[in-house]
Amino acid sequence: MKKKVLVVDDQNGIRVLLMEVFSNEGYDTYQASNGKLALDIVRNVAPDLILLDMKIPGMDGLDILKHVKEIDVSIKVIMMTAYGELDMIKEATDLGAIMHFTKPFDIDELRLAVNMQLNNEPSSGFAVGS
Repeated sequence: MKKKVLVVDDQNGIRVLLMEVFSNEGYDTYQASNGKLALDIVRNVAPDLILLDMKIPGMDGLDILKHVKEIDVSIKVIMMTAYGELDMIKEATDLGAIMHFTKPFDIDELRLAVNMQLNNEPSSGFAVGS
């Protein structure tokens, strides 16, 4: 069964780019431009991983992250931010985000991070093939 990736960002260009990259990687991809849409998708689709922008008008990334973890604590969340605000990044980590990328990010680094998170079985401490 295909893994599911949800891209949450208010910038259409970033959503389109990330949807294309992760569709090409073989994932089922979903997108949301705001918190309400994102939480609807989380409830209905249960994505395996969310790429979540920190600064979204209305409900910000930290609020969305809190709600996601209330719905399903096992969903992996990678934060994306154009801001190097260490206190927000620390709070996101405390709330359960597994890592963060600062925009503009290297798309290959982000792709590798997502693949690593979704292809490693949590029960195994070993990389595939080791």
